[in-house]
Amino acid sequence: MAGRQSIFDKIWQRHAIADLGDGFTLLHVDRHVVCDLTGKGFVELEKRGGTVRNPELTFAVADHSISTDPENPDPRFLKNDFVVNLRRQAARFGFTHFDIGERGHGIEHVVAPELGIVLPGLTVACADSHTVTLGAMGAIAWGIGQSELVHILATQCSVQRKPKRMRIRLDGTLPPGVYAKDLILHLIGQTGTGAGTGHAVELCGTAIDALGMEGRFTMCNMTIELGARFGMIAPDETTFAYLAGRPYAPQGALWDRAIADWRTLASDAGAEFDVELSFNVSAIAPQVTWGTNPGAVLPIGGCVPDPANEADVAALDYMGLTPGTAIEGLPIDWVFIGSCTNSRISDLREAAAIVGGRKVAPNVRAWVVPGSTEVKLQAEAEHLDAIFRAAGFEWREPGCSMCLAANGDLVPRGMRAVSTSNRNFVGRQGPGSRTHLASPALAAASACLGVIADPRKLRF
Repeated sequence: MAGRQSIFDKIWQRHAIADLGDGFTLLHVDRHVVCDLTGKGFVELEKRGGTVRNPELTFAVADHSISTDPENPDPRFLKNDFVVNLRRQAARFGFTHFDIGERGHGIEHVVAPELGIVLPGLTVACADSHTVTLGAMGAIAWGIGQSELVHILATQCSVQRKPKRMRIRLDGTLPPGVYAKDLILHLIGQTGTGAGTGHAVELCGTAIDALGMEGRFTMCNMTIELGARFGMIAPDETTFAYLAGRPYAPQGALWDRAIADWRTLASDAGAEFDVELSFNVSAIAPQVTWGTNPGAVLPIGGCVPDPANEADVAALDYMGLTPGTAIEGLPIDWVFIGSCTNSRISDLREAAAIVGGRKVAPNVRAWVVPGSTEVKLQAEAEHLDAIFRAAGFEWREPGCSMCLAANGDLVPRGMRAVSTSNRNFVGRQGPGSRTHLASPALAAASACLGVIADPRKLRF
């Protein structure tokens, strides 16, 4: 394989401690990110009389369980049991904890690259499936369960089965009004939600090269919705520019050495992949889901399809939709702009560009939830919060919020939401809620018009 390795193979080889047979490898874990919902792992570690082997490589934030309501921070904010336990465990075991309200706090998959904790060539584990987001840095990043979390805390190692390799090439130029979220939804719609199962997926091509880092995070974030355990983009000048000067990134001579190493990570010419797919994306339109998985997706000008199977029948029933209905113009009740998929500063800028000078429709309640304290402060420095507030959006505190029904931030039963999050399965945003996934621009346009709307008609 020498000279013909993929980026995944190169990083895997660097971190392999032992070949365990039957396709399994013991890997060193460079960074371990933990959140508030991982408390049982620490309790189990305490029961065993164990300790955190490398606390300097463990970083923690509370994000899933906290409310983002600035007017009612307790009991689901500073003092809920998940947050209190994480704070206690950080003090006991000595790992870094970015507490609520501090610089560095936010959604784990937003703050880890924002702080430079994740770097090209590293291995990163976190007890959340959307850890694949961090593969956009040119890292191997994956989600883990509670038992594996305990193992990593105790040993700084993880047992992993090496997957097959898949490369997806996306070439072309995205049209105006079409963003990374549209691109990944379109890809999932084309391939299906199981296309990446058993694979590490590398995304490449001219459309990927043209994306900023925040668009790349969006792409890798949803490779898990392709079924892939790992999603990656090779680091390049865009990556290096993003990382320069971040708190945990190398500095001085170490930076120069790191850059020289990172340039060697890209897949070699002639590297072999088990599956290769290629798409031209120059003609895609803004995308929006109609069903209860991200693969049930349409261009904004499309109509709800006839059901192809029993699952589609169930999805149509749950979503309250009829085949042949135009997706554009469908009345909505809620809009959520946030989550680890689309809560970064570029996402908020895109939404604000649509919202400026307009008002949220009277029938809609709309939220903007920044992904981190840093994003919130930057948005406020650019007066984006003022644009959203003037339009009638609620400007909330950082956190996972309405992406999942785990913190009190819910879409009420029977109500229809346009959401910039990553999952739309039954009950994801609250029991009986109906979720349409879309980009921040489409969500913003929909909030202002009160129906699922094409952002190009408001701006481009």
